[in-house]
Amino acid sequence: MNHTNFNASDMPYEKFMRFGPATMSDSELLAIIIRTGTAHKSALDIAREVLALGTNTGKGLIGLYDVSVEDLANIKGVGSVKAVKLKALAELSMRMHKECVKSGFNACAPETVAQYFMEEMRHLEYEQVILAAIDSKGCLISQKVLSVGSVNQSLLSPRTVFLESLRMKAVYIILLHNHPSGDPSPSDTDIRLTEAIAELGEKLEIKLLDHIVIGDNRYFSFREHDLLDCSF
Repeated sequence: MNHTNFNASDMPYEKFMRFGPATMSDSELLAIIIRTGTAHKSALDIAREVLALGTNTGKGLIGLYDVSVEDLANIKGVGSVKAVKLKALAELSMRMHKECVKSGFNACAPETVAQYFMEEMRHLEYEQVILAAIDSKGCLISQKVLSVGSVNQSLLSPRTVFLESLRMKAVYIILLHNHPSGDPSPSDTDIRLTEAIAELGEKLEIKLLDHIVIGDNRYFSFREHDLLDCSF
């Protein structure tokens, strides 16, 4: 298709209809979601402001994970309704990513587990601990956020882990938590906590298969580094 016929005055919606989404920039696609502008700014202008608002992980679409509804609503021409729509878009993109990788989830393969949780966890500003409940075939039953800590250390106890594990009817468990710094290297606290949970898990016959620390597109697996006896 010859795209030279596109006129700069065409609106993003018309460009989408004429040439398809693959031809469009991030700001043009976002402008379709924003839909309307103000007396002095087009929807495309507003979309560019939104994309410039990112924090921890930089500007652009990825920044939608970081910015709050309040920050978005403060942009003239966005407001609370459009701000909620934009955050819903970010959440949907994360869920779509998880659905795409779910078929490849393998509790014995740390890379697939880390990939499944990566987009959900690497953008968080505070440490968060997630418990993944695994059945006897190695499939993910469910997941639950166990704690949300400070920027440096999560708040968690082995007792909490296994109370939830029993409630979720887990045969095996995997722990995950993020490091907001982006560096997934485990701390001494991470190591001690992992050892305590693994020991208690053996007694309760709910084996800890892995503890994965999520960084910025990186991860550390206790299983991969032979820091857990993880026979399945």
